[in-house]
Formats: sequence, structure tokens, C-alpha cells
Amino acid sequence: MQQDLIVRTAPFPAQKTAILVLFAGQGLKLGPQARKIVSASRLDIARLARAGDFTGRAGSALQILAPARTGADRLVIIGTGKPADAKAPPPARSFADRGAALVAQLVASRADRASVVLDTPDFSAEAIARFVSGMKLRHYRFDRYRAKKKPDDEALEPPARLTVTLHVADRRVADRAIADRDAVTGGVILARDLVNEPANVLGTLEFAAEAGKLADLGVEIEVLTDKQLQKLGMGALLAVAKGSARPARIVVMQWRGGKKGEAPIAFVGKGVVFDSGGISIKPASSMEDMKGDMGGAAAVTGLMRALATRKARLNAVGVIGLVENMPSGEATRPGDILTSMSGQTIEVVNTDAEGRLVLADALWYTNTRFKPKAMIDLATLTGAIAVALGGEYAGLFSNNDELAGRLVKAGEASGDKLWRMPLSPAYDKLINSRFADIKNSSGRNAGASTAAQFLQRFVKDVAWAHLDIAGTAFGGPNGETSPSWASGYGVALLDQLVRDHYEG
Repeated sequence: MQQDLIVRTAPFPAQKTAILVLFAGQGLKLGPQARKIVSASRLDIARLARAGDFTGRAGSALQILAPARTGADRLVIIGTGKPADAKAPPPARSFADRGAALVAQLVASRADRASVVLDTPDFSAEAIARFVSGMKLRHYRFDRYRAKKKPDDEALEPPARLTVTLHVADRRVADRAIADRDAVTGGVILARDLVNEPANVLGTLEFAAEAGKLADLGVEIEVLTDKQLQKLGMGALLAVAKGSARPARIVVMQWRGGKKGEAPIAFVGKGVVFDSGGISIKPASSMEDMKGDMGGAAAVTGLMRALATRKARLNAVGVIGLVENMPSGEATRPGDILTSMSGQTIEVVNTDAEGRLVLADALWYTNTRFKPKAMIDLATLTGAIAVALGGEYAGLFSNNDELAGRLVKAGEASGDKLWRMPLSPAYDKLINSRFADIKNSSGRNAGASTAAQFLQRFVKDVAWAHLDIAGTAFGGPNGETSPSWASGYGVALLDQLVRDHYEG
């Protein structure tokens, strides 16, 4: 059963509750409200802390049952570590991790309500918003396809609802910051849901319909059919879909929150709803994970939801290419030569290197039609990037140092971390074809870089970045806030980039 999480704010002081949560820095440094609570309870906190080996170390916790005169059944003091340096405050991500850790404790204790006192100086309005986001992201579950719980699990089932009241100094300011951050959290959760959905439920048409729901938020939606794609000359993207009974689609999502006529920033996502590898079929082991090969398209869709929800002050366009890569008598074969929308011909040497074919046409279309000021694509493109960087960083490739630098900083701020990888004319030589302008794979060596080098041939001179998220989009958990197999990677990263450099 999916438990509901309700988070609300209230003024000081905290009222009667099941669990009362306070925060303490290294050396048991409490905030003013927490000190009043401890003083009124007449608890010897120092002695209890020594007995529980609690010093306020970050992530540690001290639990006290039935503390008198606190109005709570249980008092929990959570450590936040050394006091923040005013010149170098804790990273925003740390507050999300605090919220995530708290929710994990509350769920484990099967609590139905808790009050949290946020009175230490580092809990600014933005920090409180990040804290709430961490709570909601950690609380996320994707269990809609589970049958009724087993009888022996009933005792462990959490209450139907968990209500957490945050006691803050200024509710109005805190609520405004929480609402703003909720837009991003909602985008991440949408991306997670899309990636977690099984491929028999979420095909190309169903994905397009989910993206179409953003029209309710003011996003302009346009869905290009396979006939329209053929008329546009998208021979590369359509070749991937040839083996499937599901038709190809491109979904264009436009958010017009900036000045009329101002060039947008464009986001392009790979949306392979299932990747069998095609004729170059994948091994059976872990092929079920390939329902997540549309993680880039999911991130772009979640981002567009976030921008529209918070009424972002910029023009943005999201373009997702939706296909399914399957083997059949109609499927593209190794050795086939395709003509892309750009007019460049592509020799297919591996039908499992299909994502770059989808992006080749999607990037060319986006750049030609919208003439964006910058263009960023996201794709679960290569296993090579996961081998190189694991699940901690996504790979960043770019033809523009300024854009690359902005993305790296946005990654540090959001927690969706990036590591820049090389592009080089030397890699072009590896993807030259004997029979066409280019081939779609050069083998295993430098696989992530040669894939990015392939894409660069389809972006012309626009400031462009390619994010290879094959190691970060699914396969979790990955960090305190991501207990789910699908992480929603990329939504918070790109929203941060927009806030820092393209909005207003």
C-alpha cells in the first residue's frame, strides 16, 4: 500500500505529537526553540547523549521514549555536524539528505505524525524547501502493480498517512519556497514514474499521451506522426522503429514564459520505450532494464512540467523522440544505409547503437526549427559511460566551454553530478564509414566519446551539450533521496541551470 505523505508548516512552539524532532550540531548545539523544549522537559540531555554515544555528528540520532513535559511520545534529536562556516554554508543538497534521512526513520518506526522544529540558523527558506523535497523524494514508491500484501506483512504495513508538521519562524516565506521547490520535485517524480513503467504499459503512443497532459499546465503540445516524420526526412529515427508494431512519434513541448520572439533553450530526449537491441539483439541477462532506455525523454518531460508548474520566466522547448527497437522481418539490418534529416548518410553496423540515430534527427529538427540559444540532449546512450563513471556522475560532452561549466556547477548545486568527457577530431576517424558519410558505431573503445562525436555532426554551430545518463537514470538506489530504481536524474540539474543562467 502506498502511504500518503502530508507536509505542512506551523509557527513555534511545537504542539502535542507522536514524535518530536529537534536538530543539534556538533557538541549538542541546539537552536533557541529546541533549547526551550529541552529546558522545559528537565531532561539531562548531556547524560543521555553520553549514554547513547551521541555528539551531534551529521546523520546520527538520539531517541528518547516518553520524555516528560514535551507533549510527545518520543523525542528524536538528529545531528547536523559541525556549525556551518558563514563563508561556506552547507551545500543545498545536504538539506535534502536531512529530509530524506528523517522520512526513512519515520517510516521505519511506522509513525503516523511527527513535528519537526527547524530553528537552527542554517535552515533558511530555501534550505527548508530542499528539506521538504528530500522528504518527498525519499518517500516515493512505485508499487502500483503489486497485488494485495501478504498476510505476514500486515504487521509491518505503515499507517495509511504520515503527517509531518514543520515548525518554522516565518510560514509565509517558507511556504512560498516550498511551493517553488515542489514544482521540481513533481518533475522528478514524473520522470521516475515514466521510467519505472513497464514497456507493455508505456509504449510510444502512451508516452506521447502522458506528455500531452502537460497542456493542462500551459505547455503547448505537438505530436508528429510517423507519416509526418517520413515527410520531414527523418530516415535515421524511423529506421529504429521499423521492427516494432509501435509507431514512431516526436513530441514537441513548448513553454513560452519569456519575451515574445526570444530564442528558447532547447532540451532533447532519447525515448526508446524498450530496446531489445534489434537484429543485434542484446543478451537476455538484464534486458528487462531496457524499459528504462527512455530516461532522457522522461527527464525532458519532467523538466517541462517543472518549468510550467513554477511559471519559469523563459522560453523553453522540449523535444522527445519516441520509438521501440525490436527485431522482426521489417527491422533495420546491420549493413543498411540510412539517410538522416540532415542529408548525411549513416551506415548501420550495430542496430543496438540506436539511440544516436533517434537523436541525430531529433537534434537536427530542433536546431533547424527553433534556432535555440543553447541545446542540451539527454540519453541513456552507452554502457561505456556507466563503466567509466558508475552511478555517481553522468557524462558531459560539449562543444562550448561556457555551457559545460554552467552545467557542471548546476550539477554540484542540484546533486545531479556531471563529469566532462572528451570530444576530439581523432574520434571522428573512428566513425568514418567505407560506404556512407558516417557509421553508427566504432566498437567498444572510447564508446561514449565516439557516440557523442557522432551526435556532434548533427548540431551545426549551436552551443550544445550531450548528457550520457546511462549510469544515473536507473539502477538505483543512488543516494539518500533516491530509493527508487528510476532516479529522475536530470530534472533538478536542468532546472538549476535555467534558474542560474536563462531565466528572467
